[in-house]
Amino acid sequence: MCGMPQQPPVRSTTVRVSRPDASMSLLTNVMDHSLDDGYAEAAARKEAAGTAGMPKTVKAKLSLAAGLVLAALVVTVGAAQARVAAPTVAKERQELLDRIDRETAQADRLEQSVDELRDEVGARQREALKSGGSGRAELVGLLAGATEVRGPGVRLVVNDAKEATGGGDGDPRETSGFSDTGRVRDRDMQRVVNGLWASGAEAVAINGQRLTSLSAIRAAGDAILVDNKPLVPPYTVLAVGDGKRLSTRFQDSADGLYLHALQDNYGIRTSISVESDLRLPAAPSVIVRTAQPNTEKN
Repeated sequence: MCGMPQQPPVRSTTVRVSRPDASMSLLTNVMDHSLDDGYAEAAARKEAAGTAGMPKTVKAKLSLAAGLVLAALVVTVGAAQARVAAPTVAKERQELLDRIDRETAQADRLEQSVDELRDEVGARQREALKSGGSGRAELVGLLAGATEVRGPGVRLVVNDAKEATGGGDGDPRETSGFSDTGRVRDRDMQRVVNGLWASGAEAVAINGQRLTSLSAIRAAGDAILVDNKPLVPPYTVLAVGDGKRLSTRFQDSADGLYLHALQDNYGIRTSISVESDLRLPAAPSVIVRTAQPNTEKN
């Protein structure tokens, strides 16, 4: 069949290559147009109005020069004052550091002197009790905590919770400060000691610190103080007395149940054991300033 010859289809030889960052159109637009269009238009208007670049009039140039001179003057005066004041500040700082060092050394010496005097007073008190020549003098020394004691009793260990934290919001045990629910507090140890005394303890010590009728258990920040000496957990309480009876009576008492409630509700760790031989040191010093023995006979 004859007809007009057919032309082959024309294929374009141009290959369209897509940009590798075509999928990142937003990022590409930001990179290609780093200056906002509005800023560009404003710059173009200023340039067209003749306000771009340096000031044109003499008055504007003088104003700019005066401003630059004033700024340079302020910076120069400030630098000069800082340079003049620097030696004075450094001297005052060094004097303050030296004063702190001197006062700290003086406080350390006074503290050491106080400890030595306490030891001397305690030694003289024990010597006076020994030379009293009376059987009651030794008993009085034992009860007053002025002499070392030994005997059966109980060992009670009280420790903070494993996950003790510093928060105390909404804590029913919180009164003021020291509000962490997982921490043993001063009033907890007060109840423990009072419960042991009421249960029949004849001598009590906490972490080697002998308690007397004048002892005080207080808090200072996060620390528990016994006679103004800070203690660290775990708190080991040694109580001399009839061990088995003392342990039973304490655990059945209101203070023992209180300690058990702390363990159940706040995770405070406790353990109690009966011991056959405990040694409690003497109190560092027993100072009585006001009370005097009554020598009058009725």
